Amino acid sequence: MKLSVEWLKEFVDISESSKDIAAALTMSGSKVETVEHLGADITNVVVGRVESVVRHPNADKLFICKVDVGRGEAAQIITGATNVTAGVFVPVALAVANLPCGKVIKAGKMRGEVSEGMLCSGEELCLTGADQPGADADGILLLEGSDYTPGEDIHGPLMLSDSVLDFEITPNRPDCLSVIGLAREAAATFGREARWHGPEVRAEGSKIEEHLSVEVPDSDLCPRYTARMVENVRIGPSPMWMRRRLRACGIRPINNIVDITNYVLLEYGQPMHAFDYACVQGGKIVVRRAAQGETIETLDGQTRNLTGDMLVIADAEKPVGIAGVMGGEGSGITAETRTIVFESANFSGPSIRKTALSLAMRTDASSRFEKGLDLTATVPAVQRACELVELLGAGTVCSGMIDVGQKELESNAIKLDCAQINGFLGTDISESRMQAYLRAVGCEVGIDNSVTPPSWRADISIWQDLAEEVARFYGYDNIPSSLTISKTQGRKTGRQYAEDAVKSALLSMGFDEMLTFSFVGRSDYVKCGLDGGQDFVSLLNPLGEETSVMRTTALPSLLGSLARNNSRRNQEAMLFEIAMTYQPRAGELPDERPKLVLGGHGGGLDFFALKGCVEKLLEVMRVNGVQYFSRTDHPSFHPGRCAEVRLGDNALGVFGEIHPEIQQRFDVDKKLYACELDFLSMLELSSPEAKYIPLPRYPSVSRDLALVCDESIPAAELIEAVKSSGGKLLRECAVFDVYTGSHIPTGKKSVAFSLLYRADDRTLTDEEVDASIKKVLKALHSRFEAVIRS
Repeated sequence: MKLSVEWLKEFVDISESSKDIAAALTMSGSKVETVEHLGADITNVVVGRVESVVRHPNADKLFICKVDVGRGEAAQIITGATNVTAGVFVPVALAVANLPCGKVIKAGKMRGEVSEGMLCSGEELCLTGADQPGADADGILLLEGSDYTPGEDIHGPLMLSDSVLDFEITPNRPDCLSVIGLAREAAATFGREARWHGPEVRAEGSKIEEHLSVEVPDSDLCPRYTARMVENVRIGPSPMWMRRRLRACGIRPINNIVDITNYVLLEYGQPMHAFDYACVQGGKIVVRRAAQGETIETLDGQTRNLTGDMLVIADAEKPVGIAGVMGGEGSGITAETRTIVFESANFSGPSIRKTALSLAMRTDASSRFEKGLDLTATVPAVQRACELVELLGAGTVCSGMIDVGQKELESNAIKLDCAQINGFLGTDISESRMQAYLRAVGCEVGIDNSVTPPSWRADISIWQDLAEEVARFYGYDNIPSSLTISKTQGRKTGRQYAEDAVKSALLSMGFDEMLTFSFVGRSDYVKCGLDGGQDFVSLLNPLGEETSVMRTTALPSLLGSLARNNSRRNQEAMLFEIAMTYQPRAGELPDERPKLVLGGHGGGLDFFALKGCVEKLLEVMRVNGVQYFSRTDHPSFHPGRCAEVRLGDNALGVFGEIHPEIQQRFDVDKKLYACELDFLSMLELSSPEAKYIPLPRYPSVSRDLALVCDESIPAAELIEAVKSSGGKLLRECAVFDVYTGSHIPTGKKSVAFSLLYRADDRTLTDEEVDASIKKVLKALHSRFEAVIRS
């Protein structure tokens, strides 16, 4: 929102500089992005009165002008313009002068004659016909009228002495998208009284009811619609002061009627529209939803296809405008327009936002309506428009007004608890001062300290909003700094600690963390040998087919990253990620589960090295008692080099060597190893937090056993049998050798175990250890027919 400081001062007495105004308003919550001084790049340009014009003696196309520039002696200036005559007032750049775009004017000679400056055209001053009449004509800019003083600075006559503040207005403050709204803020910020002018309209024309009727069948989308009419309209240019203010605020002047609607838009923040009454068939305006498939040609010359959820302004036969967005081409103001209808309405913000988005037509009006406007602003705005019509002599205002939907606003009283607000802000502000701040922004404060916000402040609804108003006018820089007082101490969750521990362990093992997208393509699953037709959580607006679904496993992401590293000639790569996966659930949000994936190629990584990494991770997460089982049915892994990690009935994940066919699909010429573990399951099955246990005081006893059993029996089952039968004194059991060959029968294997025994309260005897060994041998023979190797 751009604001003319000159316009602002019409409502509030502010003597501070533009820079100080911007700083103060920024500190009170109305952030100023930039401060622009109009005409700042024009220096030493004054008003001159041409006294005489004679042809240059040495050039047929040049003229010598004597110009009164207010210094007693006329200045001699040479020009090639043919529209300069004696008696006219013109802008004169005296040596040395600066013009826009960096142009510098100095004195010099032209064909032997001295020229003490330059007569300026509108183009050289960066002016257009919308800024100044005649500025876009060929030749020198001729100033209209005769009320000028030779030698006075050109900024005054050209109205270039203004400054413009460009505000960043937040969506919750649509009231600040207006001069009046920002004037309220300025008055409250500086502690000044604001001057409000109530529009006065003579209305000397015929009655509006004789010409127009308004129907609003869809009042849910249009809670209020106000209309007035103007007869005997005279279309023409707006006065200079209006055009200058519009241009300063970024709006191009067009004609007096259109400029009035834009002027009211800026001043009151209430969008308005003017219809050519001759184009309103049947003398009726109907505010309704569009019919499905209905079309309208808008003021920008485009034909728009409408849908049934869009609101239109229609006459008895057809739409004449898209409500809150743009008027129709057929009802626009032209030079032939003689009677107009001023529309000032309040529309549903969500409806306007959806319509503007669907039609890709975001306008000044829609950007305001979509934020929610004051329901009471429609009448003052249309009254101001009619007042301006009479002020500019642009027509005769009809008597009467049509106002559909006027109703009493519901009051939203909020209790002002000063102690609560002071405790919240950490301040010691008196009750009277708080009340003064709230009254300054338009709130009504009752004797019981109930605060009723004004109609234009829909953002004030709870006591915290009152605290914000108090804080910003008390001054954020006046609030003392203090530490936040809280009964709870901020800390990481157990899951976050576990993630940190896992990442630290993997980094220490030589892995690098990767981050991949959560959305993938079905083809990625097919590439990994998985079911690409399974149920996925699909994206409504995917970037492409390769990113159309949310992943249910992170294995394709890992393999894709490893393949990318291999294609970039990275001979060794070890990557990991705690990746979120999404399992679809009918009628519910997807089940989001984190999966830990790790893998790599090269660098000596093989099946057993990867198993060692998995064992270390399980140790870090305190997941004890896991078992490893061979798995041959996973489509992504080599059937003979894949293992499943289980804890009781819980499958924690799978790891192993990637299937050779899958490697070929990823165009990798070396073996890939990968692992995917259910991070959440491991977290749920982890043992309680580790506790300190003193070092053992008594010595341990170690025994080695070499057993012969069937070759098909997994070593993990043998270990489980040893631990379950060894008793409490058995502390550790590990396989240190597996042998097949000579002296071992065919179909058999020798498995050697290292057993460690220890008691916490005494030194063990051989008899105690031998008794445990006998139980172990008996259990192994009973379950697996295993015997001592001879």
